[in-house]
Amino acid sequence: MCYNERKNERKGVRIVLTKEQVYTYHLFEEILNRSGEGVNVVDTKGVLVYVNQVSAAYCNSSIEEMIGRPITDFYPDAMLLHVLRNKNERLNEKMHYIGKKRYMCSSYPIYRNGEFLGAYSVFRDVQEIDDLNKKVKYLELQVRLNQPEEDISAIVDEGGALSAVFAKAKKTVGSLGGPRHCIITGESGTGKTMLANLIYNYAKRIGVIAENAPFIEINCAQFSNPDIAAMEIFGSVEGAYTGSKRKKGLFEQADGGILFLDEAHALENYQNMLLKAIESGKIRRIGDTKEISINVIIIAASTRDLHEVLLPELYQRLAQYAMHLPSLQERGRREKERLLKRFVEKYQQAVWDSLKIRYTVHFTPEAREALLNAVYPRNIRQFRDVINFSIDASSPLIEDVKDQQEISTVVGMEHLPFELMETEPKAVAVLANAVKKKNKIDEKAHDRIMQLSAEGLGPRKIAARLREEGYDLAYYQVAYDLKKKQP
Repeated sequence: MCYNERKNERKGVRIVLTKEQVYTYHLFEEILNRSGEGVNVVDTKGVLVYVNQVSAAYCNSSIEEMIGRPITDFYPDAMLLHVLRNKNERLNEKMHYIGKKRYMCSSYPIYRNGEFLGAYSVFRDVQEIDDLNKKVKYLELQVRLNQPEEDISAIVDEGGALSAVFAKAKKTVGSLGGPRHCIITGESGTGKTMLANLIYNYAKRIGVIAENAPFIEINCAQFSNPDIAAMEIFGSVEGAYTGSKRKKGLFEQADGGILFLDEAHALENYQNMLLKAIESGKIRRIGDTKEISINVIIIAASTRDLHEVLLPELYQRLAQYAMHLPSLQERGRREKERLLKRFVEKYQQAVWDSLKIRYTVHFTPEAREALLNAVYPRNIRQFRDVINFSIDASSPLIEDVKDQQEISTVVGMEHLPFELMETEPKAVAVLANAVKKKNKIDEKAHDRIMQLSAEGLGPRKIAARLREEGYDLAYYQVAYDLKKKQP
């Protein structure tokens, strides 16, 4: 005797179930609807006989509306169609698109007692995973772009501002008398970390330190007070301060290699401990009485004149080799060109390493001149960031170059951040010449620019608004027009 009869008169689907079957059906239906994966089942003609709630939601429909209709009404390129033709399973083989949604699908044939009855598919949304992968790839790209140079010899101009510094850097670890501690000073972004890495890699290459020797870096100014910096550098024992635990310091971690103390002036009251470590080759963890032998080459760096802030004895021991890095503005044209070439090559290599795409970057003559003539208060770091920003602005998105093996881009004036022009007359002159080659800004356009600027919009947003209103003006034309009117 039947317990329940389910009937859909419009579609001619009739299912008769026992009480136990009804319970099982509802149980599995609830499980499938809560699984987070879409499920479709079709007969041999491709007509849907089962759909779960996830699948219905994918195509903005309902289960009742879908059952009894061809799957192609909802999924035109369904993988199930291939299974119906070939009667073979297809696993994670094809990405489907329904609107902006992405999903990965596996499909299987259905057999019963050797008879082919249809097929079913199970699929899941991978848009979120794709988005996460894109973010990971982007972050990997940025990490590669921002890594310090391991070898700057290729960009040091013979006889240029860096050539003498480069020669002295090699002597710090390569002289016959053995490796020495050293000091590197210079403005922020001039390449102090880059130079420290050069010394480290050169020391490994000539066998002064082992190939697997550590390079430990710490910015002493990153901590809220010098006590914390000292505990990081020298380590601590349990009970040295409230909540402290036994901890190995950076000196111990750098044993056999190099300890790079950036912004070393921030050590303040702990200079004596550093001096003792240099003189005795031993350190003592904060709060401990036991001394630990260490063999470390120290590179101290700072944006300040360490001769004025360090103890005389400490400065004397560290400054066996003292090097000062000139600002980017003090360096010659040829050196800047080499830096530009190096950063572009690094960007292209990062794209290859992350995406396996051969990427070629070109600059228009105007953009190249503007980059080389601009003033960079944050020096090489800012120069690198501006170059990367400009290439980013001219580059396609990762999702737009899928499966491509080789692409190129041209960086023009419109891709450069206008801020880099603001302090350099030569760069502004280059920009002005580029603007003259474009359509001149008439009085009506100028008035509209001033109006939008008064509303708080920047050059890029103003240019975008003007394009919507029918004006053919690049953002840097707008920026230059605004700059000309400044008092």
